[in-house]
Amino acid sequence: MKRRHIILGLFAAFVFVAPAGAADGLVNIDAGRKGATIPLYVLGNHSAKKTLILLPGGGGDTGKITLGQPGSNNFLARSRELFQAQGFNVIVMFRASDLDDLDTEYRVTKPHINEIERVIKFAKQEFKKPVWLIGTSRGTVSATAASIALGPSAINGLVLTSSVTDFSRNGIGSQAIDMLKIPVLVVHHHNDQCRICVPSEAAKVIDHLTSAPVKKFIEIEGGSNPTGDPCGASHWHGYINAEDETVKSITDWIKHPSK
Repeated sequence: MKRRHIILGLFAAFVFVAPAGAADGLVNIDAGRKGATIPLYVLGNHSAKKTLILLPGGGGDTGKITLGQPGSNNFLARSRELFQAQGFNVIVMFRASDLDDLDTEYRVTKPHINEIERVIKFAKQEFKKPVWLIGTSRGTVSATAASIALGPSAINGLVLTSSVTDFSRNGIGSQAIDMLKIPVLVVHHHNDQCRICVPSEAAKVIDHLTSAPVKKFIEIEGGSNPTGDPCGASHWHGYINAEDETVKSITDWIKHPSK
């Protein structure tokens, strides 16, 4: 009888512990500063060969949490399940708990790059797959800075959507993108009207990626009914009603990077 209790106890412990590494949903990891955490939304895919870390733009906040779901309307945050459905593990990285904003100035700093490095380590421990960064709008500043600083040993590929091209705002054009030695995809909406994210300037980014082994520019033309701020998530800048087309273009390229 005693032996049976021991076996049942061990089984119960296994059942309790095993799902912990595979659970989807909101997770908070240590930001490396006293009391600060980084909120992540995690979606696994059992057939995934790569993990995508999505870096939203704007202030990088989760929005209102409802039933465990972040309410952010940012293009990457609201499209997270589309990326998962294309066969990838997905982690959406939101703003650290001790920050009020994620402006472009902070996004190129060492503390922020350290935050991204922590998320990459979490992703590799969780899924044990190569990691790609995908940024949108201000998130392209973060993704570019981290890819340059951490290098190909940490990051296997980079996707920049609705890139901040303005040189005076720590945009990607002001960073040493000629040092990037990983595949890079640049995606922009043809009708993007955000004044610091100009489609013609985004197209020229490819010319400066002189060390990237493969690179490509994709222009999106679909979508409908843009509303609000031209730099907002519900305008062309946020691929409004073109999410399926945009995500499919991105994920097809990540699966088979080519010029």
